[in-house]
Amino acid sequence: MTLDLALFLVLALVAVASALGMLLSRNAVYAALYLVLNFVTVAVFYLLLGAPFIAMAQVTVYAGAIMVLFLFVIMLLGSDALPKSQVLPWQKPLAIVMSVLLAAEAAYLLVTKAKPAGDVLPPAELVNTTENLRQLGNALFTDYLLPFEVVSILLLVAMVGAIVLTKKEKGAR
Repeated sequence: MTLDLALFLVLALVAVASALGMLLSRNAVYAALYLVLNFVTVAVFYLLLGAPFIAMAQVTVYAGAIMVLFLFVIMLLGSDALPKSQVLPWQKPLAIVMSVLLAAEAAYLLVTKAKPAGDVLPPAELVNTTENLRQLGNALFTDYLLPFEVVSILLLVAMVGAIVLTKKEKGAR
């Protein structure tokens, strides 16, 4: 077993455990922190694949900006603990059956379709990362400037909207 495979298996275990922790957590703040751990783990996966720019974008955009926005909304709404919900009697058996079917399908695909293909090397034109970053920046700020600005304004409006929705009047406190 190589070091890369061992690191991959450990990271896969952390990614699955943090995803399960996020889904099963009754506390919204803990769920958000589990999601941050999952984002960081995915960023390390990108580093293992030789994509440092995507890894840093993953950490900056998702684990940084979006998770800070999620935590602001959670703190402003004050709903850090989820209330007990009413469960319909057929939901739990259906969820168990669907989970077993998904696990069986994944096991079947791993056994029948997974064949190691050897080491994957990047194409020769992708080796020069400085030129690739320059091309990405040029494309982002020339061809895709309008969508980039629209997304930034949309995120700003969402944050201001969350603050306005949770703001209480002075007499209502």
